[in-house]
Amino acid sequence: MTAGGGPATDEISFGPFQLRANERLLTREGAVVELGGRAYDILIALTSCPNEVMSKQDLIARVWPHVVVEEGSLRFHMTSLRKALGDGKDGARFIKTLSGRGYCFVAAITRAAHPRLPIVPAPVDFPHANLPSPVNRVIGRDEDVVQISAQLEASCLVTIVGAGGMGKTTVAIAVAQGLNNEFAGAVLFVDLGMLSDARLVTTAIASMLGLQVGAGDAEASLIAFLRDKRALIVLDTCEHLVEAVARLSSSLITAAPHVRILATSREALQVECERVYRLEPLACPPDDRMASAETVRQFPATRLFIERAVANDAHLDIDEMEAPIVADICRKLGGVALAIELTARRVEAFGLRQTAELIDQHLALQWTGARTAQPRHRTLQATLDWSYDLLAPLERTVLRRLAVFTGHFTLDAAVEVVAGDGLARSDVFGAIDSLVAKSMVAARPIGAMLRYRLLDTTRAYALAIPLEIDEHADLAVRHAVYFGRWLGQSAGDWATRKTGSERASYFAALNNVRAALEWCFGDKGEIEVGVRLAAAAGPALLAMSLMPEAFRWSQRAILALDDSTRGGVDEMHLQAVFGIAATHLHGKIDAALIALSRGLEIAEKMDDVVNQVGLLSMLRTYYFRSGDFRTAYVYARRCKTVADTIRDFAASAQARSILGRSLHLAGDLAAAHVELEASLVDWSRAGRTTIYLSHELHFPSEVTMARNLWLRGFPDQAAECAHKVIESAVRTDRAAALVVALGWAVSVFIWNGDWENAQEHVEALVYQAETNSLGPFIAAGRARRGELAILRGAAIAGILELRAGLATIQSIGYEVLTTEFNISLSRGLHAVGRVTEARELMERTIRNIDTNGDDLYMPELLRVKGNVLLAVPELRDEAQACFQRSIDMSRLQGARGWELRAATDFASMMSKSGNHGAAREVLQPVVDHFVEGMETADVRKAEQLLAEVS
Repeated sequence: MTAGGGPATDEISFGPFQLRANERLLTREGAVVELGGRAYDILIALTSCPNEVMSKQDLIARVWPHVVVEEGSLRFHMTSLRKALGDGKDGARFIKTLSGRGYCFVAAITRAAHPRLPIVPAPVDFPHANLPSPVNRVIGRDEDVVQISAQLEASCLVTIVGAGGMGKTTVAIAVAQGLNNEFAGAVLFVDLGMLSDARLVTTAIASMLGLQVGAGDAEASLIAFLRDKRALIVLDTCEHLVEAVARLSSSLITAAPHVRILATSREALQVECERVYRLEPLACPPDDRMASAETVRQFPATRLFIERAVANDAHLDIDEMEAPIVADICRKLGGVALAIELTARRVEAFGLRQTAELIDQHLALQWTGARTAQPRHRTLQATLDWSYDLLAPLERTVLRRLAVFTGHFTLDAAVEVVAGDGLARSDVFGAIDSLVAKSMVAARPIGAMLRYRLLDTTRAYALAIPLEIDEHADLAVRHAVYFGRWLGQSAGDWATRKTGSERASYFAALNNVRAALEWCFGDKGEIEVGVRLAAAAGPALLAMSLMPEAFRWSQRAILALDDSTRGGVDEMHLQAVFGIAATHLHGKIDAALIALSRGLEIAEKMDDVVNQVGLLSMLRTYYFRSGDFRTAYVYARRCKTVADTIRDFAASAQARSILGRSLHLAGDLAAAHVELEASLVDWSRAGRTTIYLSHELHFPSEVTMARNLWLRGFPDQAAECAHKVIESAVRTDRAAALVVALGWAVSVFIWNGDWENAQEHVEALVYQAETNSLGPFIAAGRARRGELAILRGAAIAGILELRAGLATIQSIGYEVLTTEFNISLSRGLHAVGRVTEARELMERTIRNIDTNGDDLYMPELLRVKGNVLLAVPELRDEAQACFQRSIDMSRLQGARGWELRAATDFASMMSKSGNHGAAREVLQPVVDHFVEGMETADVRKAEQLLAEVS
């Protein structure tokens, strides 16, 4: 049954589109149109009853059955659907919004029976897919793959349980590969074997998805991102984090019904609705000497043994003489896939009979040993013992040292870290090559580079073999130093890594950084090395939006500074990272200001101009966010002065951007335009730079330019610019950039009176902010909802929502939009007759502007105050003075948008008094300045008034 009902084989045609509901396929003149899953469901539901109004509640119930969602989610996906259809462009109209009632599909449709054809589903927009390719052909697990796939259709969570080395990961990848098309490519592979801290499970998954993560809210971000998506998440190697994984899985099952989780673990998660699939050993031939060679070859265990041995150049005939030996080997190995593979790879060196004899010599005791252990575990342990004993002394040393790595590592990393203490680099090269050949080290391409890792069981085995104390310390130091150097070399790349495949290698390396930091700051660690590593790691953690970790390690390192490390470049970076992370996590706190100021002090002493620009920019942002615009302007001007002393396009772009934005809020629109335009030119020429300069990029400049255009009297250009910056931010897949664009661009739509566009973008803002745990923008989005409700006539509800949003904004010190919201709140209070409250709020806000310096809003504030005062007849003269001051200040600022509003209200007041000539004299010259925006609310209102007084 499809979401829209009707015959599953119907093909629906409307305009240039064809929709096959059962196949979830939408084409335009034969070309596939990519839609998200919810957008498909909305389209199917609406086309099932064309020309009939479907209420929002009914539509939500059909698209999100058994799930409670807000109307904002419906609006967000409706916007996506309309954009895909081109609804409203070139006269095309498919979906009509009926205010207060719902939606209606208004295009003419035709239906034609269409045979169901096998197709590959159109891929959804899921750039984070990172499913590994299978290293070898999967042998003997076909039935397992089929059964697990079937279980995933019936259950939201399936856990593959089995002993180490049983092949759980291999089977999970095979299942995911088989279901890749079913999930339209939306498959995320998460290797939890690289994590040792259960607290980082959710954060790690969120980071792989490119989500911005704040303090303690990674789970909320992950749920918000996945709750309306159809995706398969593979959680590999969960046993050491089983409680954390179980809690997260339970939350996801409840909140994201279309997400499927496939986990691998040595024990079940014990979550409600979990289906456990126990992966048994590969079937082996029975102990039957009369079995033929052909019979022996049919068993999965022997097939795996033969294929892996042949792949390693062993010559096996598997005749009637050899077949029983192979069968015996597989039985002794217990059908454990890893043990079979390790053994098969020895046949080329030792031959089949000698390999069997070695198994007898090295594994016999283990088979009859501790009966309390699982037999399969004893088999794997014995296999590893035997494999280790077969290694040359050099190979053993290299293997033990390689265990310092967590997860994947590059050959370069291995050589740099493992070499030393008597081992030459050439020796390490040769030993790694040999270990790969002997399956003690796995090799797999990630991106364009081959990467290596020890299998989990092999690494655990190697770690259990102790190194000398000095050898271990030297190894750990080299490991930390290498990743510190790697962080420095890759610093400029972090901010550009967006998709799952791009983040994979960086994510693996970051786990090594975490492990190195834990050792450095541990009981036997090297604090000085840890300080340098934390300083190098900070920018990377910021770029990956891992704010709690950035805060933790920078704080830990700052506390560990001594006379030899204080005052240098490391402390500068640590203070900068701590200041940024503290501001994001805890808002306006003294510790953040102290840290940023200390970082700037060091940068100035070192004459490091680029980092001075970055730190001055962040100090300006600290004050800007808290609403102290005068102090922010001082830092912006100072930042520009410093940036002008060097020729660095990124530094210049950032300095001009923050100065332009400060000038904008100060009401100097012409000067703001010059700086913003120059900033965008510099951004276009900027190359790789420090994260302190690249975390904002060009989006704040562009969105401020859109607002500036509206204020200067170009509403159509402003709307076009706002749409472009939003679309550009969407393409970058950077949540922080998108919410900045949405948060400020919405002003343009509101000022134009474009309520529908404004509402859609406000809902998109809230959705993105909630998904990525960006608290200030969540509050701002909710305040915008209240503002729009007031403007659209629902003043009482709007006042409540706007005040709730303002309360949150003020509690976290994010005061940047407070004046704009106060103006709207005053209009709402006036609309419901609470004139005294509105006047008091106006007076308070005027005093705040005088203190804080966001003079841009003063003309609009005076205009709204004038309208409030008109409600009291004896204050008419004071109202007139407010209108006149608003007009005068608007002209001083060059804000023709504000001037038109004030002139219209002033002329309206005169017209109601019968003074039509004076009204025309005030309004006509202002209207004459407008050469565009004839369909905007303000221009239409002004022209209508002119017609009435003519």
